[in-house]
Amino acid sequence: MAERLLILDANSILHRVYHALPPLTTKKGELVNAVYGFLLVLFRVIKEFQPDYLCACFDFPAKTFRHEKFKEYKAQRPPCPKDLASQIPKLKEILKAFKIPIFEKEGFEADDLIGTIVSKTQGLEKIIVSGDLDNLQLVSKETNVFVLSSVKKSILYDQKEVEKKYRGLKPEQIPDFKALVGDPSDNVPGVLGIGEKTAIELLLEFKNLENLYREIEMGSKMAKKIKAKIRERLLKYKKRAFFSKSLVQIKKDVAIDFDLKKCRWGEYDKKVVISTLKNFEFFSLIEKLPDPKNWVQGRLEL
Repeated sequence: MAERLLILDANSILHRVYHALPPLTTKKGELVNAVYGFLLVLFRVIKEFQPDYLCACFDFPAKTFRHEKFKEYKAQRPPCPKDLASQIPKLKEILKAFKIPIFEKEGFEADDLIGTIVSKTQGLEKIIVSGDLDNLQLVSKETNVFVLSSVKKSILYDQKEVEKKYRGLKPEQIPDFKALVGDPSDNVPGVLGIGEKTAIELLLEFKNLENLYREIEMGSKMAKKIKAKIRERLLKYKKRAFFSKSLVQIKKDVAIDFDLKKCRWGEYDKKVVISTLKNFEFFSLIEKLPDPKNWVQGRLEL
């Protein structure tokens, strides 16, 4: 069996469980519902996928290089609720007790760190656990994305599932797709007047943005099959299309100190973990602690 790395898209999981669970407080009055929900998810995916390695990636709490390029990037999003932000240090404390390495870097999003880790671990099976679809562009033969729709419901995206969702497009074509249609959730503009259906048709024919514009500018036979109005729109908004692609494309070369050996899962001190969980009054979770020594043979193969 190939060794397996589980990569946690920490902020997106926290957001998902924070909004899914009712408020839960300690006797001191500290809100811990997101941390509790995160641990439920963590224990679930560890049990389900039985990883050999595990790490967590966080968004750095500051503007990124995308904000530097485009001030309106994610401008419409409300700020992180204080009740959620206050739980992030608590989660990090618990992850450290489990000896799960944490990665975050100023100027970059967690997705960029995930993309970098994926590129650094060729030959290893990888599962990205996330609360959103942003990492689907990283799906490959080696990499799947486990997307939570709630604490208990989820979808495992492999190449076939991605192609089904995007009606034939491959994972690596997703940045080109978003460059054409835009991404309202991140305020990415795209090409005005190009909808999903047209974008998919164009990319199934021309593969990517670069090839599409090359054929249009050459006036090739293939390009002449595109309706004149659509060609005009594409040419008018060419700069915007490539700019949008630069915003949505996940980085794979962020300078981080990644050592796979330090991500080996299960080498934590159980007493330290139990003590940390007791501090947050997560008594019910102590009984559910995942233990690699108790894993049965016949791990779920992907």
